[in-house]
Amino acid sequence: MASARRTQKPSSRFSFVKRIPTADPTAELPVPAAFRCPISLELMKDPVTLHTGITYDRQSIESWLEVGSLTCPVTNQALGNDELLPNHTIRRLIQDWCVANRSFGVERIPTPRIPVTSIQASELLSEIAFAGRRGDRARCQELVGKIKALGKESERNRRCIGSAGAGRVLSACFSESATDSFERSGVGAAKEILSALPLFFPVDQDSCRQLSSPKSLDSIVSVLRSGDLDARLNAALVLRELLSSLPPRQINGVAGTDGLVEALSKLIQNPISPRVTKASLVAAFHLVASSDRAAAALVDTGIIPSLLEILVDNDKGMCEKALAVLDGVLGCSRGREMAYGHALTVPVLVKKMLRVSDMATEFAVSALWKLCRNEKRGGGCSMEAVQVGAFQKSLLLLQVGCSGATKEKANDLLKLLNGCRGSMECTEAVDFRGLKRPF
Repeated sequence: MASARRTQKPSSRFSFVKRIPTADPTAELPVPAAFRCPISLELMKDPVTLHTGITYDRQSIESWLEVGSLTCPVTNQALGNDELLPNHTIRRLIQDWCVANRSFGVERIPTPRIPVTSIQASELLSEIAFAGRRGDRARCQELVGKIKALGKESERNRRCIGSAGAGRVLSACFSESATDSFERSGVGAAKEILSALPLFFPVDQDSCRQLSSPKSLDSIVSVLRSGDLDARLNAALVLRELLSSLPPRQINGVAGTDGLVEALSKLIQNPISPRVTKASLVAAFHLVASSDRAAAALVDTGIIPSLLEILVDNDKGMCEKALAVLDGVLGCSRGREMAYGHALTVPVLVKKMLRVSDMATEFAVSALWKLCRNEKRGGGCSMEAVQVGAFQKSLLLLQVGCSGATKEKANDLLKLLNGCRGSMECTEAVDFRGLKRPF
């Protein structure tokens, strides 16, 4: 009994000093050297053996190979063949050891799934392509579901399937499914493909060409309008990836898709989830940055009040994206007219300067510069900007440093605001701490 207490005492004292659970349950238990990965020195969970005869944990040796290492870490032999063979014998021995030491808090390692090979990935994608060309939507949907499940199993599977051309095959099948009436036979396969595509981003130019076809875009818009939550998220993610991969000239063509701008605006104005909103904002940004027509159309949907409301209280990523879209739509006269009439426009833009991130500051400065530079005489925008501290923030921005384009706009903004400076200044100490006032 006394011996048992002596055994437990050091562990108890250690826990008390650290005040946190031991991160590694085997930390105080000697692990056989044969069970430890030579790279990570941790217990192997998925032991695999190279042709050199040395066994490693799969994740560790794959990371070693991915960075371009061409030798065995232990023997330093050249790896002419980097095939990884699962070592079932070692894995079973490790599992038995875990079970035998369960009383020490050791959990049994699960039996790992066998990762997909490049040959298996290519064969499966060939079947999907064949089913798509044949018009067998049910078979296509079944196979896409299988490849999606494999992609979700591990990062390695995603890379393997992606490098085998998953994006290209799935995009082609989506385009073929979209040639059906989207409300009839192609709907199941098309939605399944939309849910699988984000796993295998980024997409190549062939994939972009398929996804930007009129039929494909019409199907994406249909899902954005009336799909369930998951379907809308997937459609927004695919559209974001497509627009971020296309050159401006092609984006201008995509912007003309009937109902696209309105569908994105609805997802922003009536948010259903943060991920959908963020993806929709990025897609909208690419549209307005490349197409004046899209910017004007987005303004006509009443997007500006929603963008300003997003900026009032949201996280860094959401604010950056909303500012990017707002800066884009203020490039057109209709956007500026609507912004002039909203009470939050100037205060929110000034508030976000030097508060969120460098990117947010650049968009906020650009948006405010567009408003002040283009306002009519006596419009009041510049005066309001001075009253809420835009002059001081612009001056501080030049002192702390910023990019060349933002520096030019900040300088120009100072000149525009200087004539409106009066005795009334509303400043916040937290924003201007350290400001060297030359006046």
